[in-house]
This record gives sequence, structure tokens and C-alpha cells, in this order.
Amino acid sequence: MKIGEAKAVWQKFMSDGTLNEKMQPAVARSWLKCREMRVNPYSDNVTQVDDIVFQKVLKKNKELIRIAAPIIQSVYQIIKESHFLLVLTDRDGYVLETIGDDSILKRSENILFHKGAVWTNLGVGSNAPGIALEYDMPIQMNGPEHYCMSQHGWTCSAAPIHGLNGQVIGCLDLSGAVEAAHPHTLALVVAGAFSVESMLASYHQSLLMRSAANGLHESILLLNDTFQLRWINNTAKKELSICFPKMAMIDFRSVMPDVDWNSVITMQKENAPLYIDDMRFFIKGKVRRFSATISLTVNTSGRTITVILRKQEHLIRSVNRVSGNQAAYSFDNIFTADTMMKQVIERARQYARYDGSILIEGESGTGKELFAQAIHTGSCRAEGPFVAVNCASLPRDLIESELFGYEKGAFTGALKEGNPGKFELADHGTLFLDEIGEMPLEFQAKLLRVVETLQVRRIGGKEEKKLDVRVIAATNRNLKRQVRLGLFRSDLYYRLNVLRLDIPPLRERPDDVEFCANRFLQRFNLRYPDRKRKFSADFLLSLKHYDWPGNVRELQNSIERVFYTSESPVISSHDFCYVMDDVAAVVPSETREESEKQTYVRILKNSGGNVADAAHRISVSIPTFYRICKQYDIIPKKIRRGLE
Repeated sequence: MKIGEAKAVWQKFMSDGTLNEKMQPAVARSWLKCREMRVNPYSDNVTQVDDIVFQKVLKKNKELIRIAAPIIQSVYQIIKESHFLLVLTDRDGYVLETIGDDSILKRSENILFHKGAVWTNLGVGSNAPGIALEYDMPIQMNGPEHYCMSQHGWTCSAAPIHGLNGQVIGCLDLSGAVEAAHPHTLALVVAGAFSVESMLASYHQSLLMRSAANGLHESILLLNDTFQLRWINNTAKKELSICFPKMAMIDFRSVMPDVDWNSVITMQKENAPLYIDDMRFFIKGKVRRFSATISLTVNTSGRTITVILRKQEHLIRSVNRVSGNQAAYSFDNIFTADTMMKQVIERARQYARYDGSILIEGESGTGKELFAQAIHTGSCRAEGPFVAVNCASLPRDLIESELFGYEKGAFTGALKEGNPGKFELADHGTLFLDEIGEMPLEFQAKLLRVVETLQVRRIGGKEEKKLDVRVIAATNRNLKRQVRLGLFRSDLYYRLNVLRLDIPPLRERPDDVEFCANRFLQRFNLRYPDRKRKFSADFLLSLKHYDWPGNVRELQNSIERVFYTSESPVISSHDFCYVMDDVAAVVPSETREESEKQTYVRILKNSGGNVADAAHRISVSIPTFYRICKQYDIIPKKIRRGLE
């Protein structure tokens, strides 16, 4: 619509309220609303807030102003010779910022189109910023399309600015003399508003990423092309005691000398980060150890190296989790009916409260590791690792590396990243040294020093690491006697023997034989409900008379064996032959042989005289079963014929 035609349309509407079909729908709707609300089209009054209110408005919209400012400057550079005014408003129509040359700024004062003014449709009549904000649409209004006559000399192009959730948060407007009206002006404003929205989204994305990075337990460092610090998260500031301005000029290649920086620079070709399990970090004269992930980002602004550092404790926790270095038992898993054993358990509960070294002595199979795990679980270290080491199984030439760890390249065959030892893996937890009596004498002095100082130096390393480890040692030997024989160092013995726990053998706990046997049988009955068994009185008597050199472990295995091999629901003395080979001390000789012979005959009959099946039933080889038959004068062929 041309200016003259638009003027006639405006006059007609002001005269009788008649709208023209050529009008922009949004303008027509706004005019009707202004007329309804009795907006004076001949007034040039504009609401101007005082400075106190305006400062609050500016503070409320500081993020929009800060992000839009460089875009407004860029747009102005395009139109600065055209005598146009560029305006930023908030969602309520407050003019936040204006930029233009002196002539347009002076002219805008005539209609009070300046900072602190409020431009809404009901306040100053239908106008481009007001319609853009109210109807959420870009619009260009020329001359008489404005409701109030004072604005008829202007052309205004406005576009709304949307926030992250799509809501209108402001408006960008470009205004000038009506004679300079051009459709491209609206396109420029729309592009400018879109740029502000994009910058807002990027800014909030950056805030989210920084917030997320600052909330991580890992230290994050961003380095530039020259390996100098660009940014660090809060964890890095705290963990590394780094002050960004002071560290900004440091070449981080000297801080992290274990990193192959050449590989990092060429990383972009492979598109894969560099992982380092064990890396030294030199800061303020101290050495820290981390695992690291290093990646490279390349864009038009240059290269950015992202370094993520995880404390060695995180790696060690992962290793312990994968390796199963956790206690599985507590004092609830130790059951007994014996008074003496109950006292031992109570003493162990008391030891769990303290951090002193513990020496557990007891025969094989008495449950030394079970007690060690229970002490760990009952202590304040329960959340930490429980690392068990069988000293008897360690090869002599690997004992030191297994216990103390090693640096990369410490010896031929060493992992290139190095490897933490068992002491490091047990940090903040418990190290259980089983079969300590088998430790070679020449290594005991090194072990003593670590146990005493709780500081460990890896093979090939230069620094000692302070540890927080509780040491529990166990042996089936009499260590005091070993010391007298010169087979065990006395100083290590006394260092380990701060708290002592003697576990009595099963033969000294007759009440526990029946008690434990019933518990084991109950466990198997629950596992195999279709094969439930119970003990006869004579079988339990035989168990009690036996010496149990293998202690509870032997008892458990024996009950499991007899459970599987017994043919009757009632396990009787006839089944005792499945418990052990030598039963001379339990069953009288005149009845024992006949009882055992009848047991094997019954097994053969139940197997249809099939030797292979009978041998399988009692878990022995076929030749062994033939030897048993020969010992008891059993002829399988004869039994088979008798079954035919």
C-alpha cells in the first residue's frame, strides 16, 4: 500500500472506524483494539520510567543486552550510512538500547523513541515493536500504518526475539524516515533477531556445559595450541590448587611429561582420544598421579586440547571392582555352637574397631580369610577394598612388583603404563596377607618397612606414596616357632602381631561338628529341594569321632559329597565311606568292612551291575571302583547275573 493510499485508509478509520481490506491483518486488529481502548491517535505522549525503575529493567535484561550488543553493532555497521535507528526492547516494550547517527537520534527524540521509554500498542498506538511483541511476528509498518499521527513520518521494521523455550523475550527494531522504506530492512531485522537467538542458545549451551563440567569429580583442563591453559573447571582448581591467571603462561608439556604430545597433535587424523592409566602431574614442586583422557578439537579458531584427569583412586576402585577386591562375608556368616569359638568371634569384633595390624593363626580350613573379611566388613573401612594376597602362590621374582607395583619401563615385560601393587589397591581398605609364613626371608625386610611406614615406592619409582591401609596377616604355621628357627624375622613378627587371633581347630570344638554339618546339609537341601536328606544319629556320631585334619573346609566338602552320593533320604553310618578314605578311628573294624561292602554292593545293584554308572555315582574312576570291588571281594558280573 502506497503512503497516499495508506493516509486515506487511516483518515477513513479515524472518521468512522471502517477498515480497508488491503491492511495488514495484524495492523487492522491492533487498530481496532486501540480504538476500543480509546487510545488518542493525535497524542504524542510516551510513558517514560524514572531512572530507578529503568535500572531494575536493565538488570533484569542484562543477559539479553550483553548478548545482543555485538550483533546490534554488526547490523549498525551495515546501515550506519542510511540514517536508520536500531532499537532493542524487552518483552514489555521497554527500550533497552538505541544506536544510530546524530541526526536520527535527534529525530527520535521528537517521538520519545529513546532508552527508558515504553513502546506498547496501547501506550503509543499501533507500532512495529508493539505488534511484534504482542502478536509474536515480524512486521514492517510505513507511515500512516501507525495508529498515532506523530509516527506517520517513520518506517519501522521489527522482529521478536525468542528465548530458549520459544517465549518472546524482546524485540529488534530498525526505524527511519518513511521515504527510505525498503522490504530488505525487515529481512535484515529478522536476520539480526535470529542471530541474537542463536547466540543466546550457544551461551546457555556453554553455561550448561560449564555447569556440568564444574559438577564433575574429574579435573578438566583446556589447553591452546601452545599447550597453555585456556580454562579449568572448579574440581581442577580445588584438586590441583591451580589459579588460572598465574598458570596461564605455563607450558603444560612440562607439567605432564608422561604424555606423548606428538601423538596428541596428530590425533585429529585418528579421531580417537588418548588414554593414560597412570600419569605424573608436577605442580608446585609436588607430584600427583592421575589417569588421563586427552582429546583434540580443531576448528577455525585453532586447536583446543581437552585434558580430563581422574584421581588414581578412581582407577584403583575400578581395578578393585573388576578384580573382585571386595569382602563378601561378615560376622553374620560365621556360625558356631562352641563357647570358645564365640569368644574368638567377640574378640574379632573388638579388633574390627581399631586399625592395628592383626595376625590370625589357625590350621588350614579353619576360616582365617572368613574372619579377615568379617573384620574388614565390621570396620570403618567396610566401603573400601579388601585385597587378598596368597603369599605362598607368589613367584619369588614377582613378589616385589605384585605387592609394591612398578613404573613404566621398570623391567622387561612391564606394562608401558606401569602398574599399581596390592598395597596401592588396598588404599583406604584392608590388605590380607594369607600364608604370611611362606614369605621368603630375603623379602621380609622390605615388607616390614612398608607395613611400618605405610609408604610404598614402586619399582623404578622415585617418589613414595603415603597409604591408608590396615594389614591383616594369616598363617597355618606357628610363627613364633618360625622366628626361633630363624625362618621368619622377629621384627616383622612383632609388627604384625599387634592384635592376635587364634582360631581353634574343629577337633577341639565337638559341638560345632554337628552344628556345622546340619547347617551345610540345610544349605544343600534348599538348593536341591527334590533331593532332601537328613542325618541319622549314628552318622552324626561318626562325624564327631573323626579327627577332621582339614577342619571346617573338609567337613563342608564331606557333607556335600555324601549328600550327592547317598542313595537313601537318611544319611547313615553306611554312607560314611563317602566322607573320607580312612575311617579306622571312627567305625569298629569288625563292622566297618561289612558295612562298606554292603554299601558298594547296593550301589552296584542300583546301577544294574554297570560298573561305569556305579563309579559315576560315587565320583570315582572306573579303575578305582574295580580296585574297591577287589578289596571287598565284590564280583560285578555275579551281581549283574543276579539281576537278570
